[in-house]
Amino acid sequence: MATSGTTSFDLDIDEIISEGYERCGISTNSGYDLKSARRSLNLLFAEWGNRGIHLWKVKLNTLALVNGTAEYATASNVNDVLEAFISTSANNTGTRTDVSLTKIDRSTYAALPNKGSTGQPSQYYVKRETTPKIFLYITPDASTYTHLKYYSVNRIEDAGAYTNEADVAYRFLPCMCAGLGYYLAMKKAPQLVQQNKLIYEDELKRALDEDGQRTSTFITPQSFYPTSV
Repeated sequence: MATSGTTSFDLDIDEIISEGYERCGISTNSGYDLKSARRSLNLLFAEWGNRGIHLWKVKLNTLALVNGTAEYATASNVNDVLEAFISTSANNTGTRTDVSLTKIDRSTYAALPNKGSTGQPSQYYVKRETTPKIFLYITPDASTYTHLKYYSVNRIEDAGAYTNEADVAYRFLPCMCAGLGYYLAMKKAPQLVQQNKLIYEDELKRALDEDGQRTSTFITPQSFYPTSV
């Protein structure tokens, strides 16, 4: 039996909206209903930001360090900073030296003395604003280590035009459609809210469980040497 030989299946925003309404037993061509569904889809993407880290939205960013400057703004689409390190080069290939930084909380950063002293940073604090900011300690002198690199988890892009595809990895398509069906049921089919919510939560759990990194695990037995008397 022949197969398609392709793995390019995706859904446009209008197809996602149609799927969501069909899960509520509704068929509509109303312009307001389309607009309402797109708004619900954007709210669903925002809700996913509270569900954890989505690997397809993790990105490596690079900023040039400035001598005597401790505060650095992230890109406008950044939701949080996961890891950070300083580097001797802006490039991510070739010869370079990277030094990992330790992430600290606001209280720890506030208690640190001599924030204005310069040298090689060893810690950083992320101020979670609409656009997060990174504060380095100590303030970099930008001599040997010239760049700050950080892994960010970015916001999912807005739905936008109905002809767009969603900014969602393939493995999250089922739970996205289920989630929109649940959101639309709250507005259009209250009798299906509980049913659609259960389906959505089940689909989302499977997607989040799959959206992880597979790494090797090493178990080392602890050595115990009793004290001889």
